[in-house]
Amino acid sequence: MGGSAPRRDHHLPAETTSFVDRRGELTEGRELLARARLVTLTGPGGVGKTRLAARIAARVQRAFPDGVRFVHLSGLHDPALVPLAAADALGLHDHSPQPPLAALVEQVRERRLLLVVDNCEHLAGACAQLAAALLRGTEGVRILATSRHRLGLTEEHLLEVRPLPVPDPDGDLSAAEGYPALTLFADRAAAVVPGFRLTPANRASVARLCHRLDGLPLAIELAAVRMRVLDVDQLLDRLDDRYRFLTTGSPAALPRHQTLRAAVAWSHDLCTGPEQLVWARLSVLAGGFDLETAEAVCADDSPEGAVGYAEARGPFGGHASPYAPMCPDGSAERNGPGQAFAAGCGEGAGAAPGPRGGSGEGAGAAPGLTAAPGQGAWPVRVLPDGPGQEAWPVPVLPDGPGHEAWPVHVLPDAPRQGARPPQVLPAGSAVPTARAAQAPLGTVTLPLPAGAGPALCADDVLEALAGLVDKSVLCREPGPGGARYRLLDTLRQYGLEQLRRTPGEEGAARRRQRDWMLRRAEDCERGWFGPGQPEAVARLRADRDNLRAALDFSLSTPGEARAGLRLAGALWFYWHACGAPREGLYWLDRALAAGPEPTRERARGLWVAGLLAAATQDFPRGRRHAADALALARALGDPAEAAHAEYVIGVIRLFGDDLPGALRHFEATVARGPVPGQHLSLVGLDQVELACALGYLGEADRAVEVCERALRLCERHGEQWVRSYVLRMLALAHSVRRDWPRAERHAREALRLKVAVHDVIGMALTLDLLASIAAERGAHEHAAVLLGGADRVWADIDTGRWGAHTLNSARRDSEEKTCRALGREAFERAHRRGGGLGLAELVAHALQEPARPHPGESTADRPPHENSAVRLTRRETEVAQLVAEGLANQQIADRLVIARRTAEGHVERILSKLGFSNRSQIAAWVTAQR
Repeated sequence: MGGSAPRRDHHLPAETTSFVDRRGELTEGRELLARARLVTLTGPGGVGKTRLAARIAARVQRAFPDGVRFVHLSGLHDPALVPLAAADALGLHDHSPQPPLAALVEQVRERRLLLVVDNCEHLAGACAQLAAALLRGTEGVRILATSRHRLGLTEEHLLEVRPLPVPDPDGDLSAAEGYPALTLFADRAAAVVPGFRLTPANRASVARLCHRLDGLPLAIELAAVRMRVLDVDQLLDRLDDRYRFLTTGSPAALPRHQTLRAAVAWSHDLCTGPEQLVWARLSVLAGGFDLETAEAVCADDSPEGAVGYAEARGPFGGHASPYAPMCPDGSAERNGPGQAFAAGCGEGAGAAPGPRGGSGEGAGAAPGLTAAPGQGAWPVRVLPDGPGQEAWPVPVLPDGPGHEAWPVHVLPDAPRQGARPPQVLPAGSAVPTARAAQAPLGTVTLPLPAGAGPALCADDVLEALAGLVDKSVLCREPGPGGARYRLLDTLRQYGLEQLRRTPGEEGAARRRQRDWMLRRAEDCERGWFGPGQPEAVARLRADRDNLRAALDFSLSTPGEARAGLRLAGALWFYWHACGAPREGLYWLDRALAAGPEPTRERARGLWVAGLLAAATQDFPRGRRHAADALALARALGDPAEAAHAEYVIGVIRLFGDDLPGALRHFEATVARGPVPGQHLSLVGLDQVELACALGYLGEADRAVEVCERALRLCERHGEQWVRSYVLRMLALAHSVRRDWPRAERHAREALRLKVAVHDVIGMALTLDLLASIAAERGAHEHAAVLLGGADRVWADIDTGRWGAHTLNSARRDSEEKTCRALGREAFERAHRRGGGLGLAELVAHALQEPARPHPGESTADRPPHENSAVRLTRRETEVAQLVAEGLANQQIADRLVIARRTAEGHVERILSKLGFSNRSQIAAWVTAQR
């Protein structure tokens, strides 16, 4: 079982501000793409490469029948993930056993598309390998890259993106509006000062400001925001001061780098203290993020927040396991040192987990640093503020006789001073000095290091975010669950530099980010067997870059590997149900190698790796991992993880066409029933696989009985993903009974649910089944269209349908039956028509309902609707028919003995008349008219 979640939009990014004229570069870019297959836009940071690439791609997208896709690399830092990011952008869900790059090339070999790869400079080697493989393994794929440096391939054509031209401030400025740099400043200034425009009185100052900023668009935009509080002359004076300060220490820096850095540093200087601190801490986040994530990473009083500069953590940062037993008051048991899953429960346990998992009355004041009554405290250390400083070892007093005290190291609160001994109160929590007035009875108060400033609360973070958005430091954009935010790369790098000025702050922020991602992943896992599946997956996919960053931090930082293994295992449903088995395997391989200890996390990681290996057809590896997981879980006395490992062993038998073995296996697990702590999704899937084996072995009545029991389980919890597979199994069982109306009804209901959770693999399987049912019912043309559509969906997954004999034989039977009824020519015509439909229209055709595009599907990719009212001229009809045959513009021109430009004009007019955006829509329309 598996599929794909609603994915981040990989079509051209929407423009939220006006685009300042770059007609020369746009024309040159289009011309380069017309004759070269790899074009790289190069230039310094902040010059506008991404916006220009998006504009060029928008201008040429009609030349690419299979579309334009945008690969965002700014939040990616692992070269091994570049092919996976490209596949994700292309909507591919590869489950073949090939290496990722080879599989990608194979899947796009016959396509004509443009791939825009943005921000290549930090992954130049991996991007060069991707480009080389696509250029040499395909004929119709072109690449438009953006990078501060060339990729270094012989096929590469470069387009240097220069700063915007600026007039001489002391020259003739009567035509100042014709200079893009001044136009950009005026446009952005008018956004914050309504009515602002270039006038004879301010032209010289604006020109001088833009000249001082070297015409760099990002620097100009950052300066224009300051018009809210300063006029142009004040802007220029203050920028000159900041520029002189920055450039005195770095004479070797490139002038444009100095200019941009001066503009960024000046924007930083004008931020409030909390805004500067939030900017620095947010720099550890990769890609976009929401308010909750910002609060968790930046606030000192959040569950993940550092209290001052103190650090006190258990093995997993104090989070509950979704499989842990529950305390009588409903709070989950926690982990203590040297324990797998055991600790006490306190009155406030659910509100503020302590380092050992317990909590006391004062838990809310110092999350993550609280010891429950009857427990010792975790060691606390305050991270160093600079070299050459010493710390005071201070014991945290035990809370009762017989308990050992842990040492606390407190740094001096100013350079070259000794540290003040902190006030030690009787119980073992820690709060920053700035919040000492709120400290409950029983706390150790730790002074902040010099320069640390007051601690931030969640409200402070919200206020700082608003200020950073107002100052154009943060971009605000829509996302699942509400607003999301993003730091531009240049600003993120600057923030990271500021963060690293305080030793230990970067590690603390990255640890808080990891702990928050772990908490979010486990929350989603706990709620996975319930009504919130689409929302949970949409949120995780939006957080994908941050999940990767959290995993990479855990697996590359000493002492953090176990938390990384826990996170990779908690995401099992995401890797499996959402069509990401390759990336899941990549992280699990790293995590298992880094965590060889016999722990529950390793048992989980092994069976998840086995499941994902099976999904990519590596059955021997899958069996080995699952068997190791089962043995380890039994040795640990963990029945839930043992049951999960047994599911994987059984499903590998089913994938491997061992139907009798799979039947015996799942009969035994279903008869045993759920075990304590077993995830309900896997309980339901045990029943799904049993019904599948029964159906394929012809035992339809038993299969129906099993499915009805599983349906009741899903309905009680409002679950959709497993329920969609149960309904598909019901359709299969009724097909065995030859009850075609009932089979079709269940299959259509299954397809509706799969669309709701955007389970692409499930859609492909169900479309195959609906095609088979249509062929049996005598709806042969409908069956042929469904087969064409299903084959097109499978092309994004695995054209061989995983090599499964059962799936391939059923598909072959449907085609043979339909071909006999229609004839080969009519079958191929209907099959091509189905292959030309987009997902929304294909589903609508299968359900025989009006098409409703999925929220993640671009209207540019929506295939044609039949429009018999459109009238083409005789020549346009000829051209449309040649387009349907797959001819390119030059081939059409040769066939009709006309100029290529004339052929291009005909194609453009056809697209305009029909309201289409690409050639494949014309082809499908022509087929539908025959």
